Amino acid sequence: MFKNSDKMGRNNESDGNSVNLIGAGTKIKGNIQSEGDIRIDGTLIGTITSKGKVVVGSTGTVEGEITCENADISGTIKVKISVSNILLLKPTAKLTGDIVTSKLAIESGATFSGSCSMGAVVKDIAEASSSKDLDDNDVAEMAQKAAEKSA
Repeated sequence: MFKNSDKMGRNNESDGNSVNLIGAGTKIKGNIQSEGDIRIDGTLIGTITSKGKVVVGSTGTVEGEITCENADISGTIKVKISVSNILLLKPTAKLTGDIVTSKLAIESGATFSGSCSMGAVVKDIAEASSSKDLDDNDVAEMAQKAAEKSA
């Protein structure tokens, strides 16, 4: 049926630039870890860890935690989100939770309810996460230290 040169024969190859899609109408409970980008138009209850970009479309819903390099949010999320570069909340975004990011852009119409830590905290998290896994207490402790430094 399929030859080795067909796309079906290449599913086992690792591609760090891959884009993963959770389509509208799909509901997942669990944790996702990816080297590439992720787009969610369905529902995810759990955690997302990505070395790429996380996009939550206007029909997307996420409850849990998100850790990534960049994020574009258009849907509804109830999360603790850590973004090492830029977090963009588009006009249809509804974010409830805690944000830790280097840069934050909120477009007119987006809603955000929660706390936000920006700047050195993300760099500390990025350095620490490359050497070991962080738990909630580690992240909270880093955010507290950064807040004390800026006060």
